[in-house]
Amino acid sequence: MRNWLVLLCPCVLGAALHLWLRLRSPPPARASGAGRADRLALLPQWKSSHYDVVVGVLSARNNHELRNVIRSTWLKHLVQHPALSQRVLVKFIIGAHGCEVPVEDREDPYSCKLLNITNPVLNQEIEAFSLLEDTSSGLSEDRVVSVSFRVLYPIVITSLGVFYDASDVGFQRNITVKLYQAEQEEALFIARFSPPSCGVQVNKLWYKPVEQFILPESFEGTIVWESQDLQGLVSRNLHKVTVNDGGGVLRVITAGEGALPHEFMEGVEGVAGGFIYTIQEGDALLKNLHSRPRRLLDHISNLHEEDALLKEESSLYDDIVFVDVVDTYRNVPAKLLNFYKWTVETTSFDLLLKTDDDCYIDLEAVFNRIALKNLDGPNFWWGNLFLCSDN
Repeated sequence: MRNWLVLLCPCVLGAALHLWLRLRSPPPARASGAGRADRLALLPQWKSSHYDVVVGVLSARNNHELRNVIRSTWLKHLVQHPALSQRVLVKFIIGAHGCEVPVEDREDPYSCKLLNITNPVLNQEIEAFSLLEDTSSGLSEDRVVSVSFRVLYPIVITSLGVFYDASDVGFQRNITVKLYQAEQEEALFIARFSPPSCGVQVNKLWYKPVEQFILPESFEGTIVWESQDLQGLVSRNLHKVTVNDGGGVLRVITAGEGALPHEFMEGVEGVAGGFIYTIQEGDALLKNLHSRPRRLLDHISNLHEEDALLKEESSLYDDIVFVDVVDTYRNVPAKLLNFYKWTVETTSFDLLLKTDDDCYIDLEAVFNRIALKNLDGPNFWWGNLFLCSDN
């Protein structure tokens, strides 16, 4: 018995000494800002309390009223019921950076890209595509050619055209030119070219007039050239023609999947002609460009005020996660990915629920559904999947 005591005493003393040192040591300091993120990345086992559900609420920087409505309704209900509040963590997801381009000066209200219009060509017709003077124009094997474009400021298309074939004696082809709005199957404009009706020749193109409609800002369209007989098209790769964007009101883009009816998707990306257009409301455009500097100064000032309000709101409620993203609609996927990363690095949870700041969450119903569907295991996806069909 004495031998056992001799062996155990050093172990007991060592354990007691280790425990005493741990109790005397100060707890590890909580890092803040970038330092805290670094430590969390290095030591992911340091988690906060475990939650059954983490709710991420997507919110725009200026949606103060919507967030306050949530705080006074279903989030207030959560706070007032300790049994729920211990199981649920709710955080608003907000981009840390506001867009420094005023809404009036963006390519569209959902992005943060400057509408870069300089020296617009006003009060005259503009040929969208043109060939160089020394470029020979011969028939190719292409039977269908298409090109897509986006309107950055309202224009009016006045004519559709096809390239001139220098080897022809007169016009010997049958070609149909159609203009589609993106994701629409019905053509907006159609022009048909044939030997007895070839239109008017301008430079190296034949043009025919079409009914004139204003194509608004953000309009996306696709022009399709179809050869109606065995002869091909006089076509060019998109990079081998001159694109006349009118000073920045037009941009050529690549046709994406689904932008055209299926029968046109096998066409070669290029051009087999062009179109003529004019810029709509040129005086209003010039006025907008002249007022940009003043508008930018006011916008930057408003951003500083917004930053101060968000800082105060975050300090008051402690329910906001600022992710390193410019807060625009097109950056919503990036906001979510950054929030998911934050939840994995800083919290422990069973389920993650994403919602928007204009939605109401019935938390009791959520937990009832979890129990009913047995969603308390790993690797569950709970939501709606939308299946697309061609029928």
